[in-house]
Amino acid sequence: MTTTDAVAAQLSLLDRFLPLWILLSAALGLGLGQLSAVHRFIDATTVGSMNVLVGIGLLFMMYPPLANVRWNAVHVALRDWRLLLLTTVQNWIVGPLAMCLLSTAFFHDQPGFMAGFSLVGCARCIGMVMIWIVLAGGDAEYAAAIIAVNSVITMALYAPYASVLLHWLPKALHVDVVDHVHITMLEIAVNVLIYMGIPFACAIAGWLVLTRIKGDAWYYDSFAARLDVVALLALLFTIVVLFASQSQRITSTIGPVLYATVPYTIYGVIVFTSSFAMSVQCGATCAQCVTLAFTATSNNYELSLGVAVATFGLDSDEAMMSVVAALIEIPIMLVLVHASLWCERRWFPDQRAARLRMKDEGYHHTQDEVDASARQQCALEQARRGG
Repeated sequence: MTTTDAVAAQLSLLDRFLPLWILLSAALGLGLGQLSAVHRFIDATTVGSMNVLVGIGLLFMMYPPLANVRWNAVHVALRDWRLLLLTTVQNWIVGPLAMCLLSTAFFHDQPGFMAGFSLVGCARCIGMVMIWIVLAGGDAEYAAAIIAVNSVITMALYAPYASVLLHWLPKALHVDVVDHVHITMLEIAVNVLIYMGIPFACAIAGWLVLTRIKGDAWYYDSFAARLDVVALLALLFTIVVLFASQSQRITSTIGPVLYATVPYTIYGVIVFTSSFAMSVQCGATCAQCVTLAFTATSNNYELSLGVAVATFGLDSDEAMMSVVAALIEIPIMLVLVHASLWCERRWFPDQRAARLRMKDEGYHHTQDEVDASARQQCALEQARRGG
């Protein structure tokens, strides 16, 4: 079995073929969109710029990843203030600005696509990023802590940050999109409060109650894990409705949609490599470098889709960019998993050997022991390279 096959085999059937499910849902939506009865039904279930069915789908799409967050792991991220500061810079400065600048370079004459990419860029991933980190040999406990921290920060910063990226920064770059974006920070904040705030509150309440009654093991293994299929079905349902609502426009503008995959791919490579290098320079272990790089690169397209649909409308270019992000993130992340494993073999052989040995020994070691071993091997490797 090749390395590629081994990595793919560790993904669930749903996750492994997520791009295929998205493509099939998009095709189904495009087909249904040719029927006038479908358009009438979509119009009948739309209030203002928001379709009620899509709104329900978005809420079901956001709850499962938040329910899977290990809220009691936040203290892990606070152990090393340097890495906490680093991951904050990577997630809330490097990633969003890189996406915004790339969208400006590629779509300066298409403000809808540009704004859509900016919404994706400042939405930090809280769901599938854990899968990529585990596959790449990252620090799962540290990842859980970062995800919990990012979830809280997103609630507070997404609206003002998105407003800056949609208004102030394009104006500073002399890109005229202000006339197109007739929204305020309050409008974005309201939509964030609805599509992340409600699932956020439900996830916290459910975690507090169910872990107290049934315990952590039951909550994460038997309850939260089974919600992943709900999130997938909600995502696919939303894509069907979205593509059905704008099928005629999509078929006439397929070129720009395909073109949008280019800046997103460049974004993934630039942010991942720069974040990995920054983490190495800060003295992080290989597992921590992997964790920091993936959390900086992956995006929460569910949140960006919800905000885009609620703010700009179901048939907007902004909403389309979130779908494009969901479509191409899986292949990009798989490539980066292979890149991480190669880097570990090439530059961190002792840490790799220690990680695999502890993995083979099962649950005889706590996460603190794993981290301590990795830090020891990291120090030895740095001393050897320095010598």
